[in-house]
Amino acid sequence: MPEYRNPIVGGFHPDPSICRVGEDYYLACSSFEYFPGVPIFHSRDLVHWRQIGNILDRPEQLDLPPSVRASGGIWAPTLRHHDGLFWMITKNVTGQGNFLVTAERAEGPWSDPIWIDLPGIDPDLAWDSDGTCYCTFSGLQQARIDPKRGVIMEGPWPVWSGTGLAWPEGPHLYRRGDWWYLLMSEGGTHTGHAISVARARSPRGPFTPAPANPILSHRSTNRPIQALGHADLVDTPEGDWWMVLLGIRPKGRFPYHHVLGRETFLAPVTWVDDWPVVGPVEEHGQAPRAWSPLPAEPERDDFDATALSPRWISPRSRPPHAWSLTERPGWLTLRATGDTLDRPGATFLGRRQQHHDVRVGARLDPGAGRGGLSVRLDEAHHYDLEVGGGQARVIARIGPVSHCVASRTVPPGPLDLIIDFRTTDVLPPTVTGRDQLTGDPLGVVATGPDTVTMTIDAAEPCVLAELDGRYLSTEVATGFTGRVIGMYATDGSVSFDWYDYRPIGGA
Repeated sequence: MPEYRNPIVGGFHPDPSICRVGEDYYLACSSFEYFPGVPIFHSRDLVHWRQIGNILDRPEQLDLPPSVRASGGIWAPTLRHHDGLFWMITKNVTGQGNFLVTAERAEGPWSDPIWIDLPGIDPDLAWDSDGTCYCTFSGLQQARIDPKRGVIMEGPWPVWSGTGLAWPEGPHLYRRGDWWYLLMSEGGTHTGHAISVARARSPRGPFTPAPANPILSHRSTNRPIQALGHADLVDTPEGDWWMVLLGIRPKGRFPYHHVLGRETFLAPVTWVDDWPVVGPVEEHGQAPRAWSPLPAEPERDDFDATALSPRWISPRSRPPHAWSLTERPGWLTLRATGDTLDRPGATFLGRRQQHHDVRVGARLDPGAGRGGLSVRLDEAHHYDLEVGGGQARVIARIGPVSHCVASRTVPPGPLDLIIDFRTTDVLPPTVTGRDQLTGDPLGVVATGPDTVTMTIDAAEPCVLAELDGRYLSTEVATGFTGRVIGMYATDGSVSFDWYDYRPIGGA
């Protein structure tokens, strides 16, 4: 049997929820403050996934004004297929609350929101055989609802609070045989994260916890994949069961840093005495029985299409007047809507960093404007390779400090911007002097997760700066997202001929 490689969806794709329709699998993830929201993927084998759209792709569905904080917005969707429709329920935590949308096809179009006046986060949908719909949400509480009208028919009432760890969240309710199972996460969404389960004869409970809870956790281990949680279950046409879940891949030295965000992983599930048993989440595993590879996606976007790929995302909004694929055919033109990336409102189009070792490039014609390439975690943590006014600059924004690290005069006209990320030969800190006790020279030890190298190429390549990647990590910046590498404009308009994303070594 072939092997699969974890993560199955790399980069900032947390809180995966999955459903199967015949031999097709569909998966959706959280999107937080980014628009469009809730990326949706399709697979025929649970291993090879292709993004087919974004569920919330219209302002009428997703209102994220400038006041929405980083890591606010859309949290933890649940994706289901019932009665001929796809259903997605989620919460806009800095908006109107819990809502659901429906579609006949996973690619969309998806409906306008149906709002549900329920508290809590991480809402789930499950239907009984008589058509009764239950919404279970973090707390853990449950209500009986009419999902077509968004009406609460009964409740909410408490169902199960987990094993006593912090933050019981991300519930999913399933029926298998005569049992109803309530799967949930607890212990927080960092290295203490764990997955627990309980079962009952009724979807309303009372629920009996599994004797082996938590059924999955990598806490207090040295495994390369950590912080496992927010899981969802799916069965295959052959009757096998699998789990999708989030995790992180920390790098560097203690206390370690993860920079790609929480990613989507896959693990096999067996059933023992009618309880789910999940093995450790490995970097490689024996694949499901179905095997359906997909053609490799292009590494370069030449902006020759009539619409943007669904991979492109922007913080909070993407107003039509801020970008164009037709103003300069074959180029993406960006128009500034704000003068700095340090505050919400600037024009930015990016894609998630999905590999630790990767080269990202773009050809920029700044004209009379100012813009460039940025590695973004939030408004207070980003590295920018910027061109404007005949100068190329590298700007590092780390918390309250913004510093121009390097600058160079460049000729007018198009030039290439290149950002490299490497986890080998990582830039160490500069250490001088001798050990006070032994007199030995102090060692030089690299402690960061990666090195970020900024290069411009006009007539020939010129490295402007090498930066420590730890300052663009969740452990430094906090939050729930990961790096997004994007093109931006902060003055006038600028144009991009292409954007290139090339993994190095597949990691």
